[in-house]
Amino acid sequence: MLAVPLRRRLLAVATTAALLAAAGCATDATGDSSPSTGGLRKVQVALDWTPNTNHTGLYVAQQKGFFAAQGLEVEIVQPGDADASSLVAADRIPFGIGYQEALTQARAQDAPLVSIAAIVQHNTSGFASPTDRNLTRPAQYVGKTYGGFGGPIEEPLLRTIVAADGGDPSKVKTVNVGDADFFAATKKGVDFEWIFYGWTGVEAELRGEPVNIQYVRDYHPALDFYTPILITNETRIANDPDLVRAFTAGAAEGYTYAAKNPAESADILLAAAPDLDAELVKRSQEWLSPRYQDDAPRWGEQKAEVWTNFATWLYEQKVLTVEVDATKAYTNDFLPAGS
Repeated sequence: MLAVPLRRRLLAVATTAALLAAAGCATDATGDSSPSTGGLRKVQVALDWTPNTNHTGLYVAQQKGFFAAQGLEVEIVQPGDADASSLVAADRIPFGIGYQEALTQARAQDAPLVSIAAIVQHNTSGFASPTDRNLTRPAQYVGKTYGGFGGPIEEPLLRTIVAADGGDPSKVKTVNVGDADFFAATKKGVDFEWIFYGWTGVEAELRGEPVNIQYVRDYHPALDFYTPILITNETRIANDPDLVRAFTAGAAEGYTYAAKNPAESADILLAAAPDLDAELVKRSQEWLSPRYQDDAPRWGEQKAEVWTNFATWLYEQKVLTVEVDATKAYTNDFLPAGS
């Protein structure tokens, strides 16, 4: 959801060699230590980036005792040089924050990653522009400049929605914006970027610089993919299902609580990450909380067609060179009933 994590996710889908090396190397269970004196099992969950409102449910579950009620002492950690997906694939940490787009590509490289819950039920990303550019539909991107980061799905995503709206994708100019964020880039010749509204869009409102946004899910059914997600690996599921069930139950209670109590939950996140902009966190949380579960029967629920349609789209767009069995990329089996 943050501008920087979006750039990171676009650029950090691991290469085949790197991810398989991580998945295949020997582990010492550094993310899963022995029980503490309080009788709780210590486990870690790796964030995808610095704390933000995508992660609020984890902090709520930690602070409100929802993980403890499941017998767990959960440490929330930020990844270092290795991203969360690589750590989880290698079973160095049992759980992490990931994205359907990266996990599907990783599984095409035989990484044993599995999604155990959708953190946000519908894709909240889209192509945004300052309102003075008057871009209100993708067909109007023709002749304009897109600020990209070089990620593998950026061009196919842009091409798909422009064509779906009757425009000619070949007439959209793309430039690499490097480390420039949305606000800097759109002041230096870039007309629009791919953002997550719940952070960058909300920030734009607070700055008095509102944007127009075209959500990608509105232009092709395959583009309503789950992002972000909670992930684990096949080894944990096979050998330690009780841990996976307990962690997922605690997280589900945390996100369900955050969905119903955005103001209190924002305060919990701010207490854990006091360097964040308090006004942005509170406004972002208010925007995102009802979208955690949205129209799903329970928080975290994932649909087979969302996984299969997106995997098919990636293959058709030649992002994947092999077809992926998307039914093995996710599971609802560990979600508590009625969460």
